[in-house]
Amino acid sequence: MKPPPFDYRDPTTVDDVLSLLAEHTDDATLLAGGQSLMPLLNMRLARPEVLIDLNRVAGLDRITITDDAVTLGATVRLATVEHDTGIAGAMPVLAEAASRVAHPQIRVRSTLGGTLCHADPAAEMPTVAVALGARIHLRSRGAARVVPAADFFETVFTTAKQPDELLVAVEFPRRPGMTVFYDEISRRHGDFPFAGLCLGVRTEAGVVAEVIAAAAGVADRPVRLVGLEAAVLGRPLAEAVEDAAAAASAEIDPPADHHGTVAFRRGLLRTLVRRLAARFEETR
Repeated sequence: MKPPPFDYRDPTTVDDVLSLLAEHTDDATLLAGGQSLMPLLNMRLARPEVLIDLNRVAGLDRITITDDAVTLGATVRLATVEHDTGIAGAMPVLAEAASRVAHPQIRVRSTLGGTLCHADPAAEMPTVAVALGARIHLRSRGAARVVPAADFFETVFTTAKQPDELLVAVEFPRRPGMTVFYDEISRRHGDFPFAGLCLGVRTEAGVVAEVIAAAAGVADRPVRLVGLEAAVLGRPLAEAVEDAAAAASAEIDPPADHHGTVAFRRGLLRTLVRRLAARFEETR
């Protein structure tokens, strides 16, 4: 199939994009990597009157690494997140999660802002953003605001971004002393996961002093696993693994579909907790 007719615009500045969004609002669609949008256009599930191409917009592919945060522009490619040595050195979980997204040909085009705004509840990068407490930077023609990742994702394919807003950057706070891993279970490498888990742990004197956790594929959006976090905090991780797995399983209400039952996804999440806990023990 072929896409429906639309007016194509390729602005070169953020201000130009914001002016177009203010003018066209609900009639406009943004094109970044196009890996989700192009199939929707070809199947005519998306019918924008105006298509705004972000690929020539200056500054949206900027990478900034400081002692406090790793800040990535909206059009930074996932292949760049995967392979950039600066990102890997400052926050290796970003590279690890990006490497699990689809296949290399997809990652070369896909953008960080695109995958966050698409808001697939099984996607890797939104889950890492929620776990790390990322801050989503949004701009419209008249304002700018910062939305915590936990509040950005509202439900399946739905975010807090308004039609006249542009996601310009994502700020991932650095957590000194914390080791963060991502893992997932899918039918084949490159498929969307049945369940995914981002888990970060910092220990002091052999006990967990700080912990963060978020899961993919077990709700209508990536979810913070506060029960898991409470189960391990203040305890040696090795002693708390089974309690953490049980707590994570109990606090989710995953969907049942043709891919698996509720019990299936709860069991996968328990497995992921055990896997990542074992990886932490190997790094000690």
